Amino acid sequence: MPLLRFDRVTISFGRHALLEEASFQIDAGERVCLIGRNGAGKSTLLKIVHGEVMTDTGEIWRQPGLSVARLSQDLPGDDGASVYDIVATGLADVGRLLAEFHHVSHAVAEDASQMKRMEFLQHEIDACNGWSLGQRVDDILARLELPADTCIGELSGGWRRRVALAQALISNPDLLLLDEPTNHLDIELIQWLEEQLVELRGGVLFVTHDRALLTRLATRIVELDRGVLTSWACNYPTYLAKKAAALEEEARHAALFDKKLAQEEVWIRQGIKARRTRNEGRVRALIALREERAARREVEGKVRLALDEGRGSGKLVAEAQHVTYAWDGSDTPLVSDFSLRIMRGDRIGLVGPNGVGKTTLLRLLLGDLAPTSGQVRLGTRLEIAYYDQLRAALELEKTVIENLAEGREYIEINGQRRHVIGYLQDFLFSPDRARTPMKALSGGEHNRLLLARLFAQPANLLVLDEPTNDLDIETLELLEELLIDYRGTILLVSHDRAFLDNVVTSTLVFEGDGKIQEYVGGYSDWVRRRNTPMAVTAKSTESTTRVNVAKSKPRKLGFKQARELEQVPSKIESLETEQSRLLERLSEPGFYKRSVAEQARIHERMTALRGELEAAYARWAELENLQDGR
Repeated sequence: MPLLRFDRVTISFGRHALLEEASFQIDAGERVCLIGRNGAGKSTLLKIVHGEVMTDTGEIWRQPGLSVARLSQDLPGDDGASVYDIVATGLADVGRLLAEFHHVSHAVAEDASQMKRMEFLQHEIDACNGWSLGQRVDDILARLELPADTCIGELSGGWRRRVALAQALISNPDLLLLDEPTNHLDIELIQWLEEQLVELRGGVLFVTHDRALLTRLATRIVELDRGVLTSWACNYPTYLAKKAAALEEEARHAALFDKKLAQEEVWIRQGIKARRTRNEGRVRALIALREERAARREVEGKVRLALDEGRGSGKLVAEAQHVTYAWDGSDTPLVSDFSLRIMRGDRIGLVGPNGVGKTTLLRLLLGDLAPTSGQVRLGTRLEIAYYDQLRAALELEKTVIENLAEGREYIEINGQRRHVIGYLQDFLFSPDRARTPMKALSGGEHNRLLLARLFAQPANLLVLDEPTNDLDIETLELLEELLIDYRGTILLVSHDRAFLDNVVTSTLVFEGDGKIQEYVGGYSDWVRRRNTPMAVTAKSTESTTRVNVAKSKPRKLGFKQARELEQVPSKIESLETEQSRLLERLSEPGFYKRSVAEQARIHERMTALRGELEAAYARWAELENLQDGR
């Protein structure tokens, strides 16, 4: 049953329409992912659905009594409200009663005059059966580890994001709108969110750059491209193939149209001969062709990314030996007895909850922070580009050009002199946009400028602290391709699971109490090893150990099961070999020049391989438990 329906809806800001006679609907139980370029109008569409923005034309039908909740990209402001207050407001009038009762019940211990007000609030909450909702507030605060009585202004951006998420989820709405819900969330919380959304009985319309979340959740993809909404009833890899075919067909039609227009322009320029024919219909048709060509909205160009790799670093980039670090006065170390050798060309991902110490470890490895004990030795000829430091250096009152070039008209990229405007156009900043103050730009545009600054400086060591926030998927995939081709060393902090899988070759996992363990491969490789009976990091050692264990245990199974137990390690090795081979193909410089259909096929096989490996590991553990009598 439809929850909401758009019928020929149009809305414009400036020269082009963000939505042009758009029609679509969302049904109960659907989880629809809205995708499109940064600036295409995705956030505006969510605001229209929520009722915050009025359209120019068209009709919007909502199911009578429809309840809608929205998580925006904007963080809750510093207005003196407590975390409990903000989360409870997601329950409307009942939430306001619960919030006031929460405060009064704390104040009554010191001010007995508050007792009468507390009794009144108890009565009001009883009358509307609000206590169960109060328990829901307590539960979600506990699950998200939110401090109920802390003022929102005292929290960091990541914690404010948690508060906004709790507020959106608390009412269990008929239709939930989520605008980049994974920004500032760690992987554990993202996975918890996935589970919550899978269990929702209502509809979900969400915008995300997190391809793992998109793949897990989306039952349908709706694309906003140049004002047009198109529904794709398929998964993301299939969408990529179908979209590429649609763009090819669009380009073919446009070429035929332009050819016909050129022929008619030649005819009209014949002058007297054309007028003699008195073919007024043909002239009117030419005028219509001109108008149609002028109204055509071309496909926007892609971001053109190129890294200045500078000179090569020494073979050893950095070495940590028994490093421990704790804040002054703290008995609990963020990093405990950590050792690691980073060699030229390594691509290392850092994974762990927010606040666990990932950025601290980066600063230790770069020599910006002295360890409490142990030592860090840096290699030679290092040229470091640090993404997070660039973010802190942006000045919101200055223009894009001023933030990039600091008064210079030209900058040098890879030994070539480039005009600042031309270089910024590689990152989709028009000349007018390049002269716009930063405070007027979107989050995605901020990130594109940060990438422009990052790539404008020579670097053989890239340190990327959450580079994917606010990037559209297309730019994210281009960044991925660039990093895969990069010959220097990469240290990457990210909560984007697909990005980690595609870029890094090893992963540092914060496992609690300051312990940090290195695993070969990306995020999915670590998850697989974490769920296996034996956690070892070297793939060759792992495979050999599995075979030896399988052969050395005494058989207590039936013949077929014992036979299967012997064969499982070989099956796993075969799947891992295929996975390694596909990873090598993904890492080839020319991979993304292949057809989109072939790219999609390989990505689909990679996804299937992960599932087959997980199933094989689970079966292996099951058979071993049976053999041991467990």
